[in-house]
Amino acid sequence: MAHYKTEQDDWLIVYLKYLLFVFNFFFWVGGAAVLAVGIWTLVEKSGYLSVLASSTFAASAYILIFAGALVMVTGFLGFGAILREQKGCLSTYFCLLLVIFLVELVAGVLAHVYYRRLSDELKQHLNQTLAENYGQPGATQITASVDRLQQDFKCCGSNSSADWQHSTYILSREAEGRRVPDSCCKTVVTRCGQRAHPSNIYKVEGGCLTKLEQFLADHLLLMGAVGIGVACLQICGMVLTCCLHRRLQRHFY
Repeated sequence: MAHYKTEQDDWLIVYLKYLLFVFNFFFWVGGAAVLAVGIWTLVEKSGYLSVLASSTFAASAYILIFAGALVMVTGFLGFGAILREQKGCLSTYFCLLLVIFLVELVAGVLAHVYYRRLSDELKQHLNQTLAENYGQPGATQITASVDRLQQDFKCCGSNSSADWQHSTYILSREAEGRRVPDSCCKTVVTRCGQRAHPSNIYKVEGGCLTKLEQFLADHLLLMGAVGIGVACLQICGMVLTCCLHRRLQRHFY
């Protein structure tokens, strides 16, 4: 009977090891995905960050990068712990999974909070940026961000091209008679903004505000979905790790 119980325990340990090994592989892939999304957000979309009043969006991306890198390192540790069947490594692996889960929880809360106040922040800050900061000395980064925003989203102004009529830049001599910035033009050439006709500039309903809000909402949704997926894997991993740890304790003692 004792021999049968030992064989049963051995079989359960092997089964749990393979199950945890498969989980750890998907967990590692999920970490790579989280890292990729975070880096893509900062590298590819960083041009829009200057027009946001809050740094919450960027902070969420940095947290994703940190969590993704930690997941990949933890994944390697997990492979070693599973192969060696060391209880100490399994305990460390479990603790790291818990830390990563808490980090992703913080990122998820930040993304949710930012999503709820996204519309009000954009309405207030984008109008102010266009009217007061665009084209001003010391605001080169903001000017470049707005220009890229209008060209990428094919829009002009916060709500419409009429928003530029109250811009400090458009009312100044530096505008050289422009009615909108050159980045509003469908084909950008020097001083093309002097002609604000629909055939020359982008006339989009809702302006850049609607498009930027939708872009950020979609991006936050993607970040949240990836985070939730990895968090679900982590919960499974913590349960499997606890089971394997307890089985190893019974097996050796």
